[in-house]
Amino acid sequence: MLASLATLGYSLYYLLACAVFPFGACRRCKGDGKLRNPFSRRMFRLCPRCDGTGRRVRIGRRIYTYLNNERRKGTR
Repeated sequence: MLASLATLGYSLYYLLACAVFPFGACRRCKGDGKLRNPFSRRMFRLCPRCDGTGRRVRIGRRIYTYLNNERRKGTR
């Protein structure tokens, strides 16, 4: 019972975090927006995953947006 309450509490916390902070740091570039060349410290290119912003949409926010869009489609 305690484990299920802990899981429920963590889920509510994650949903709240996704609502308040929908973006997280990009994992590929570690939030920098640039990918460095391993042979030269000066050479870099923009991260293709985040388009150089260093931010990505959290998975929980994507799920929330998908469910919200499905609800809107169903109530029309």
